[in-house]
Amino acid sequence: MAYFDAASAAPLHPVARQALLASLDEGWADPARLYREGRRARLLLDAAREAAAEAVGCRADELVFTPSGTRAVHTGVAGALAGRRRVGTHLIVSAVEHSSVLHAAEVHEAGGGSVTQVPVDRTGAVGPAAYAAALREDTALACLQSANHEVGTEQPVAEVAEACRAAGVPLLVDAAQSLGWGRVEGDWSLLAGSAHKWGGPSGVGLLVVRKGVRFAPQGPGDERESGRAPGFENLPAIVAAAASLRAVRAEAAAEAARLRELTERIRTGVRALVPDVEVVGDPVRRLPGVVTFSCLYVDGETLLHELDRAGFSVSSGSSCTSSTLTPSHVLRAMGVLSEGNVRVSLPPGTPAEDVERFLEVLPGTVAAVREKLGAPAATETVRAAGPDLVVDALGRRCPVPVIELAKVIGDVPVGGTVRVLSDDEAARLDIPAWCEMRGQEYVGEEPAEKGTAYLIRRTS
Repeated sequence: MAYFDAASAAPLHPVARQALLASLDEGWADPARLYREGRRARLLLDAAREAAAEAVGCRADELVFTPSGTRAVHTGVAGALAGRRRVGTHLIVSAVEHSSVLHAAEVHEAGGGSVTQVPVDRTGAVGPAAYAAALREDTALACLQSANHEVGTEQPVAEVAEACRAAGVPLLVDAAQSLGWGRVEGDWSLLAGSAHKWGGPSGVGLLVVRKGVRFAPQGPGDERESGRAPGFENLPAIVAAAASLRAVRAEAAAEAARLRELTERIRTGVRALVPDVEVVGDPVRRLPGVVTFSCLYVDGETLLHELDRAGFSVSSGSSCTSSTLTPSHVLRAMGVLSEGNVRVSLPPGTPAEDVERFLEVLPGTVAAVREKLGAPAATETVRAAGPDLVVDALGRRCPVPVIELAKVIGDVPVGGTVRVLSDDEAARLDIPAWCEMRGQEYVGEEPAEKGTAYLIRRTS
């Protein structure tokens, strides 16, 4: 089985396993106690903090360990907002932040605060100028991920941090996806990370708050971890997290170059081997092991199951693979095709043979799913008929509305229109994306008696 979902959780690094087992014997005592076992545990905790701080590029007393990366984000956002409540209650986030950041923003807004979402371009990147324009006198905090978790696009953190610093606003960076590859550049103020993203054990996050940043921990007080992460430290997991971070950093340069070659092979191979596919994300400014693509006329959930049966573990942002039946907020913000979406994220050590086998299996798998759904063939000829058509796709989910559109677009002459009726939220994203890929004109949408009517004009 080839595991291609490292962006969700990287396999446990051998160094993490060794450190975890060793510290189970040495680090079980309370590091706050002064007897011998407690002092031994304190030495392990201090050494882990020093190692993690060196990897991040901060002072050891600026870094605390948390029970998860999500907890680090929530603690960081809440503490920074509370620390600057006299300045204002305005929070800035990008439209493609991890759900932990967006959920924290929702809570802040529900409590009376204001939130500005900065949009992204079609590659998933924010514009530094747009971030700077969102800054206000009452802005208490800005948040920006270092790299996107779904499409791999790296964000211009250094430029955004410079604009925030000039405005006197702290910037919190969610570095969960990138921290294993290197330090986050720029004059950021707060930073969050998650050990299971770089090959450490799950259940360990880290939060960095630079000296001089106003910060007021929320919730009941606790004397541990500077009062920012209450509860008894999971010392064996913390030691393993720090040891694995140091280990992956030592391997990062060589492994990043190798994985970039493999993901580029996937990017070019998918385009050449699979018709009607869109590779998304920035082609250059991206994480080494992540490549994401979307296939027209494909049910994402079925495709993932078929790839799993073929021996490949991948993930998807398609609406039909989620409980909400809505596309990933990242793909939606980018305005790219969501149906048949596949994210391949290669863990360090991935053999080139696995990538080649994936490219051998993928075309037939996609073709089989399309055939099952009755999708039109890439070379299918169409007929000329009346000037306008209505496609009733109400009650039918992704990717059926787009498939039905593709089947009938040739039944109208050039200049004629097709009106697609759909109550599937994914259609709002996928029909315009289909038009762009097919060179047809997306006219817009309008309310219908049931659902929404999407109007497409045939241009070729």
